[in-house]
Order: sequence, then structure tokens, then C-alpha cells
Amino acid sequence: MTNAKRKLKITLIVWSFLILAGCVLALLFRNGVLWFNMPSKKKYPVRGVDASHYQGKMDWETIANQGITFAFLKATEGSGTVDDCFQQNWLNARAAGLYVGAYHFFSFDSSAVTQADNYISVVPATEDSLPPVIDLEYYRKENLPPAKAVRESLRVLVSHLRQAYGKVPIIYTTDACWKEYLKDAEFEYTLWIRSIYTSPPSYLKPKWTFWQYNPRGMLDGYEGGEVLIDLNVFRGSMEEFRKYAAQSIRTG
Repeated sequence: MTNAKRKLKITLIVWSFLILAGCVLALLFRNGVLWFNMPSKKKYPVRGVDASHYQGKMDWETIANQGITFAFLKATEGSGTVDDCFQQNWLNARAAGLYVGAYHFFSFDSSAVTQADNYISVVPATEDSLPPVIDLEYYRKENLPPAKAVRESLRVLVSHLRQAYGKVPIIYTTDACWKEYLKDAEFEYTLWIRSIYTSPPSYLKPKWTFWQYNPRGMLDGYEGGEVLIDLNVFRGSMEEFRKYAAQSIRTG
């Protein structure tokens, strides 16, 4: 075998290995086994999930036993949609000893008042639950209302939820939505940021309290739906989380 043929053979072997390795890594990433963000458990000991009917049947005791402290559950969307699994998830997650909150998927197409009414009609006003959550993210890119109009809708929705539950609402959002709709917001809210490739940016105001670091996590304890689940951390110690949860019970 000539040197040229030998070099070609080695090159083909190397490229074949790299392609195979890339495919394996992509498969692990797609299935939630491998992820970019791995927040330190020492720095972020308070872990949580957010879930909906997409996860199917949930065994919340099993989930709680995997180091999970809190859960945010999808309750409503827009002005009329209710998550089919919310009531069962709400009762069972609380029974498992988790700190539980409920989230509303914000619609760019519905009145803020009717969206608030939808959420309030579904989510119990229990004093020991976490504050109400507004899920603000793009679900389309065309024909969106002006940023000023969206910001006003959010202000109204935050106000209605705060009045109904006596707690400062949480807004879950992406960096792009924060920049467009929340950067100049003049109402009070707690920030839950989605940042899946790096840690949350330092310029966020208010500083983030919750961080969704992995939307493709894997845990035991659910079946019949998605095999992946969103993973989150709280910014602080367990003592600080308990203090936050207690203070959020009635803030007026």
C-alpha cells in the first residue's frame, strides 16, 4: 500500500469516527441524556420542574424523591383553554410535599382581563402555593401586536392576578421576549428566565429568581406522554427558598 493510499485510509477512518461520534452526541442531546447546562447542585440546591398534560400521568412522589422541591404546573392558556391534567397534578404534587405553583400560557390574541378570568376560575387561591405564573414566549413570529400593547396587557394581567392571589406574579420568559416586552416594564414581577445554553445574562432586571436551564431533562415518574421534562433551579439556598415561599404567601 502506498503512502498516499495509507493516508487516505486513515483520513476516512478518522472522518467516519467523527461522524459517528457526532451522531451519538446528537442522539444523546435529543433524548435529554446530554445537556450543555449542568448547574452546580452546591450552588443551586433547590431544584424544580414545570409540567403539563404533555408529560402524561405523573407520579409526584417519585418525582419528589429525585431531589425535586418545587413544581410549576400548566393550568390555562389564553381566554378559554384549561390543561386537562392540571387538577390532578395540582392535588397530587401538593400531596407529595412539593411547593406548587400554576402557570398561564399568555396569548397575544386575547384580552388580558379574560385571560386573568380564565386562570382565576381554575387555580385555587391557596395561601401555601407559589405565586401565579405568566408564561410569555413567542408561539408565532408574524402579526404580533406592538410591544407597547403587549406590555400593557401584561401589566393588566399581572395586576389582576396579584389582586386575586395577594402575591407578586412570576413571569417566565426568554431573553428575546424580555428584551422586547419586559426590559422597560414599569410593573413589579418576579423573573423566571429560560436560558438553555449558558447561564442567564447578568443584565436582566429584575434579577432572575428561577432559571429553566434544561427543557429536555429526564426523570422517573411520568408516563404516557413526553419522555422529557423541563428542569429548573431557584437562585439561592433552601433556607432562602423557604423564606421566598413564605413571603410570597400574602404580599398584598
